[in-house]
Amino acid sequence: MLLEAQHLTKTFGEHVAVNAVDLQIEKGSFTALLGPNGAGKSTTMNMLIGLLQPTAGQVTYDHAPKLGVVFQGSVLDDILTVQENLQVRAGQYRHVPADRVTVLSQQLGLTTFMSQRYGTLSGGQRRRVDIARALINEPDILFLDEPTTGLDIQTRLAIWSLVQRLQREKKLTVILTTHYLDEADSADNVVVIDHGRVLARGTAAEIKNRYATDQLTLTSPDVAQLSAQVAQKPTRLTANQIVFSLPTMQTALDILTANRSLISNFEFRPGTMDDAFLALTGKEMR
Repeated sequence: MLLEAQHLTKTFGEHVAVNAVDLQIEKGSFTALLGPNGAGKSTTMNMLIGLLQPTAGQVTYDHAPKLGVVFQGSVLDDILTVQENLQVRAGQYRHVPADRVTVLSQQLGLTTFMSQRYGTLSGGQRRRVDIARALINEPDILFLDEPTTGLDIQTRLAIWSLVQRLQREKKLTVILTTHYLDEADSADNVVVIDHGRVLARGTAAEIKNRYATDQLTLTSPDVAQLSAQVAQKPTRLTANQIVFSLPTMQTALDILTANRSLISNFEFRPGTMDDAFLALTGKEMR
């Protein structure tokens, strides 16, 4: 195991931010920590990195791995150029190859704005530079704390394509916190945290299978009769549509087959990570 946390706990006065969290991270894996605002995700990550000391419990690495961190907020200098920022950071490490910044700029598509001041860049460009900074020391583990918050979908997809390529090619271990739950869909290990406790863990597919329900929306000229003929209780009913939350796709197929004469149209949506997340943490705003 590359990294293991045992009974990790952090309190601030009487407030328990993280409560006896256990984690096991394997080399080359992708782990996503999910949870509402204030759930304890970032506090957990900061203890894994070593920025916070746990009140109880411990974090153990199987050797002394090199860490790279992309924080929620930037730690680079707005008035320096991208080139200057990255060269300054490269100078803070031993044994970094002289061409490391050049190589990263090519790998991450930074070459066209290396001479621009960091503060003048778009959100997506800044994030790519932040990732480059975190990769300068060729880390074994890359920590990403809500790396795509506020970015448009095209930029988010580009950044995740980049991170997944690096993970695949460099056998990089990635640990992520995010509010965009679809970003956890390819995770080897999803850990859902709320009020400092682990509510669920498993692969993304396992979490969805366990906690999310499929949704079947039927359009019908006679909603009342259709509703009477289906054993499942609908979750929503309108003048011409009826919506069911169902445990399996086979249940949806059975309903469609048995009631085809009463159905003019239908839409089937498999359960999502959002569905599982809401089932675990509730729908109340925090």
